[in-house]
Amino acid sequence: MLKVIDHPLIKDKLTRIRKSTTESTKFRENLEELTKLMIYEVTKDFEVKNIDIETPVASTVGYKLKYNTVLVPILRAGLGMVDGVKALIPTAAIGHIGLYRNEETLKPVEYYCKMPPTIKDSYTLVLDPMLATGGSAIAAIDILKKKYNPRKIIFVCTVASPEGVKALKDAHPEIDIYTASLDEKLNSDGYIVPGLGDAGDRIFGTK
Repeated sequence: MLKVIDHPLIKDKLTRIRKSTTESTKFRENLEELTKLMIYEVTKDFEVKNIDIETPVASTVGYKLKYNTVLVPILRAGLGMVDGVKALIPTAAIGHIGLYRNEETLKPVEYYCKMPPTIKDSYTLVLDPMLATGGSAIAAIDILKKKYNPRKIIFVCTVASPEGVKALKDAHPEIDIYTASLDEKLNSDGYIVPGLGDAGDRIFGTK
């Protein structure tokens, strides 16, 4: 399933991070806030379980998330989305997947992977601001399935290309994809149009 989250506040935040004049600090702040807004929709079907609680007035039934949540940012740009999710799910554990592109094969290569022990029974959110060619997302999900087999994997990005969505759906058709925008296309350099530019560089001020 592809879900484009259409909300006025998300549109506003997305416009701010699209602007080439937005400095790194403001880019990070708005990306975090945009992610926080998206998470309401991403988690709306999470299962809950009943718990007995006491209010100041009476006993009643409350609710808590039934399963653990694990966040898996794809290094490095995915780190810019973690705090937005943690603000709403502070109990979420965090794993990391590091990938780089082999310049000869153009395929993603894993260089780092560490996950919390709770991942096998978790709802796992794979975070990356951009779904461009889909190569990194597919590789990250391949790793998670092969090594950990979480209860459910969800991919969350801020902008996606049609090419990336198709590639990810072809490789992992059962994965839900959430994005703030389905953009026009990829250009010849593999950048999303209109896109954000290089999200990692803009988050960390490295260009």
